[in-house]
Amino acid sequence: MSRKDSCSRVKEFLQRKWKYMTLQQKLTALFLLTAVIILAVNLYMFALINEMTVRVEEVYVSNVSLNDLSGALDRVQGSMEEYLNTKSSDAMEDYYRSEQAYRELMDRLNTQATDNKMLLTEKNIRGLSESYLGLAAEAIQAKRGRNVEKYGKLYEEASALYEEIHTFIYSLNNAQFKDNSRNYQVLLTSLRYMEFISIVVLLLVLLGNISLIVVSTRNVTRPLHRLAEAADEVSGGNFEIGQIPVESMDEVGIVTNTFNEMVENIRNYIEQLRETMERENQLKERELMMQSHLKDAQLKYLQAQINPHFLFNTLNAGVQLAMMEEAELTGRFLENVAEFFRYNVRKNDEDAALREEIHLVDNYVYILNVRFSGEILFSKDIDESLLDVRVPSMILQPLVENSFNYGIRNIDWRGRIELSVYQKENKICISIWDNGAGMEGERIEQVLSGYAGETESVSGSNGVGMKNVMQRLKLYFHNQAKLQIFSEGKDTGTEVLITIPGKSELQNRYQIV
Repeated sequence: MSRKDSCSRVKEFLQRKWKYMTLQQKLTALFLLTAVIILAVNLYMFALINEMTVRVEEVYVSNVSLNDLSGALDRVQGSMEEYLNTKSSDAMEDYYRSEQAYRELMDRLNTQATDNKMLLTEKNIRGLSESYLGLAAEAIQAKRGRNVEKYGKLYEEASALYEEIHTFIYSLNNAQFKDNSRNYQVLLTSLRYMEFISIVVLLLVLLGNISLIVVSTRNVTRPLHRLAEAADEVSGGNFEIGQIPVESMDEVGIVTNTFNEMVENIRNYIEQLRETMERENQLKERELMMQSHLKDAQLKYLQAQINPHFLFNTLNAGVQLAMMEEAELTGRFLENVAEFFRYNVRKNDEDAALREEIHLVDNYVYILNVRFSGEILFSKDIDESLLDVRVPSMILQPLVENSFNYGIRNIDWRGRIELSVYQKENKICISIWDNGAGMEGERIEQVLSGYAGETESVSGSNGVGMKNVMQRLKLYFHNQAKLQIFSEGKDTGTEVLITIPGKSELQNRYQIV
């Protein structure tokens, strides 16, 4: 994985964490970050200044070391003279301690060949010191051996080296002091610059932190400003505002998301109210049209009847007379005729149950078979669970009548009509099929478009056409009903198929209405 990809993933991770942090967590993290930055910068500047201070203090360490070396040399020379003069054990101990201390300081001097004058002087001091300590040790031994002439001579030689070493130490000390003074001035100037730079860096960090706080708080408060502006628009009645972008999932983001949902719900509610009002107006219009069609159909039925009460009384009298004369078939025929016309006149309601419509078809087919000597073979296949479904009144009998008049009335073979009621894919299907004359495709299109049959009349028709049935079905089921005609051509029979919403859809529609 490249470094660029790693940085990109870290950035995405931080953005995702920031998005889901609460306001309290964001503010806390912001202040902690600024505090950590300031603390880190202060610690770094403190470390730099401390390092510069240590370097300043170390400038004159070399002079101090040379002073210590000179003092140790003086103590060696003094303890040696005291022993040579007194030959006391205390003086001997002082000499050995002074010699050890001087050797330790001497070991710090340079021993390598070099072109540096001060390092070369250190090497010379070390060499002379070795010779001096050797002469001093021999003088001590000669004193202990009471060889006066020898230790006197050795003492003189050692004293001469002592003076020479002092001269070298003094010279080296002066040279180092001059060099250290220059370094001290440079370090002191650098320290002042460091102090100035520290102040500048702290000011820049402070400005950076202020900028960071301003930018971060602006990112936090910007959604609040947007939300406030949108709320003003909504309070003024403007619900067509756009969705407020949700940039984070903190408290503000949650409130913004809820506000968006609220505005959307209000818009949907207003739209539903408008659609409901339009639907109610459409329902009222359909109801008026339905009433108009029903009255038109009832008028056509009544036009076919003269004094229906007189007709019913006459038919009932005929039934009683047939019973008295034991003419059972005649009585049954008259009873079916009476029921048929009674249904036509009585059914002023908007709709009827399927069982009533099917019973009317039974009466009608029975009357036809009596009239035409049983020429019609009629069969039914009914799903009894659908018998209570409500439909517009007088929709099945006109279709069976059309099957008889236009399908099987004038054929050379025995006519057959089948009525089927079944459910398919949550739809209720009502099929009226005959094995009669059939229909051409052009004729089917004319019938379904409502342009056929308006000037045609058939003897014995009740006057209720296919167009009337189609219109009342569409009005009753709100354009969810469908009437189809199927035929393969001449002498192939015809099927009229009515498809209406299933029982569950009808229940939902009744609940909505």
